[in-house]
Amino acid sequence: MDWNIVEGNWKQFKGKVKTQWGKLTDDHLDVIAGKRDQLAGKIQESYGITKDEAEKQIKDFEERNKDARP
Repeated sequence: MDWNIVEGNWKQFKGKVKTQWGKLTDDHLDVIAGKRDQLAGKIQESYGITKDEAEKQIKDFEERNKDARP
């Protein structure tokens, strides 16, 4: 998954992100605005996990959605 595509089409991907990480609010998603590092930080903060675990979850998300098109 090319994260530039996600960032450029954030409104279309927000639903998938919210499904994966339900604790993230719409306000969080607006702040994240498709930025991968922001997503990792908000996942860490909301779920109380390490940066490495957040990165692992994002990589898993990318793998599951690698063929997703906005």
